[in-house]
Amino acid sequence: MTDTLLHAATPGPAASGKISRPMLHQTVTDRLRTMIVEAVLPPGARLNERELCESLGISRTPLREAIKVLAAESLVEILPNRGAMVARMTEEDIRQTFELMSGLEAFGGELACERITARELAEIEALHEEMLACRARRDLPAYYSRNHAIHDRISQAARNPALRQIYVSINLRLQALRFRSNFQEAKWDHAIQDHIQMIEALRARDGKRLSAILRQHLLDKRDAVLGTMGDERGA
Repeated sequence: MTDTLLHAATPGPAASGKISRPMLHQTVTDRLRTMIVEAVLPPGARLNERELCESLGISRTPLREAIKVLAAESLVEILPNRGAMVARMTEEDIRQTFELMSGLEAFGGELACERITARELAEIEALHEEMLACRARRDLPAYYSRNHAIHDRISQAARNPALRQIYVSINLRLQALRFRSNFQEAKWDHAIQDHIQMIEALRARDGKRLSAILRQHLLDKRDAVLGTMGDERGA
């Protein structure tokens, strides 16, 4: 596919290099999570403890603790007597989970428009500008980190702890798929236009508009992911 970003799965700064001791446990978990999101460790990949320990410069104990955390997040499957592997989602799982997330983000966006502060809006606007700069230099990992932060800040601005808890839990399962939904240029540019409209709706405190934009944005992500899976099967 000519418009596929060939460097899209290149690990970002957080996905390579050895880890310093003071931040060990949380950093190992974050590093592995990033490697999964950026498809350095793709769905179905076995987690080779020896190789990971060597590349990250750690012992097996913090690695195994991190794997347990990621298993609790449904990002990793621990197989009895066979180690661990990156979790796979079926097409039906993907369809249903994106549909759920579209509703969560839509409701969160509506509440955020009612409750967001000027400072929070300014922070989201700054992230948006950084995200556009990342797009201009075709840096997908950096783009995605800002993109993820924008959605997360909108969720926080909703100020609904129950909604927030569900959002965080479900979104962990979708991060890798949301990342890969931008592998094609046209879909990436479409996502940019969605984000421009999101910022406009937030500035106007137009909850109904932001809700509709977010709902469709997530459904488009679902369709992009399922379409890519279909293309891969065909190839």
